[in-house]
Order: sequence, then structure tokens, then C-alpha cells
Amino acid sequence: MTKFQFLTLLAAGAFTFAAGCDSQKAASNVGAADSGEHVHQHDHEDGTVHHGHEDHSVEGHTHGKGPHGGTIADWGGGAFHVEFIVDHDKQEATAYVLGTDEKTPTPIDAEEITLSIKDPAFTVALKPSPQDGESKRTFSRFVGNHENLGIAKRFEGSMSGVVAGTPYSGNFKESADDK
Repeated sequence: MTKFQFLTLLAAGAFTFAAGCDSQKAASNVGAADSGEHVHQHDHEDGTVHHGHEDHSVEGHTHGKGPHGGTIADWGGGAFHVEFIVDHDKQEATAYVLGTDEKTPTPIDAEEITLSIKDPAFTVALKPSPQDGESKRTFSRFVGNHENLGIAKRFEGSMSGVVAGTPYSGNFKESADDK
């Protein structure tokens, strides 16, 4: 084998490897709205910063409290985060849509966010509730009421919605630290 043939073979192998990685990464992002993977910078409360893929389905991975003291759900592999807050006295749930940093309000063009609670099983349509400075078309806060939200317990469930034609969904589970 000549030096030229060896270098050509080596370059072809490197190209194939790189293309394989890109196609694997693209394939892993298909359905990102339903997966627990992140493909972005992720700041944690302890000050650490993670880059690249991060699997939120891994046991023990938590987001910490949201900026309003609630529980965070991941939407679309980190495209958005949604914070769940419940006011038992008002029988009311609020979902705040946040950016990749899990802190910045991020208005979305959505008609509602569907809140689904596991136990007791029920669903609530959370409707837009504009915050100061938000347009009449995009919102970062959604609110809804249901009598079961008056039950003083830690809720577990999911929040889902459609943003610009793309469906998003994320699971959450309140912990003792969320209250």
C-alpha cells in the first residue's frame, strides 16, 4: 500500500466516523420533545455547568427549585423548561415556561399547557396568564384550577403543549424540598 493510498483510507475512515457521530446525534434528537436528553449548556444550583448530552432519565438527576420555588420539567431535550407550582388553598396550578438556563421567562405561542397528574388521576388545561411586558400572543405563564389541586400532597405528573407546531412534554415530581 502506498503512502497516498494509506492517507486516503485514513481520511475516508475519519470522515465515516465523523458522519456516523453526526447521524447518531441527529437520531438521538428525533423525538427530543419526549426524551430526557439535553443538548445545551445546563447550569446546576451547585454552580457546576454541563455541556452536551445529559440524560434526565438517570436516577438522581434533579433540576433543583425553579425561580418561583417550584418543580422543573424538561421540554424538548432542554429547548424549554417548565416550572410547576401549586396553590392548594386556591386549587390552582401555575406553569412557568423558562429557557435553557431554567431561570429566564420564555414566552411561547401556545393556546394552553395540559397538566396531567398521576394520583389522583386528573387533567387540567392551563390557560395563558400574561406577565408584565408579554404580548397578546406569547406567554410564559399558564394557570388553571381543579378541585383536586386542593389536596395537600406532593404531585407527580406531566406537562405538555404545542409550541410553533412542535409538541413538547415533560415529567415532574414534587419533592419535600419543593415546598
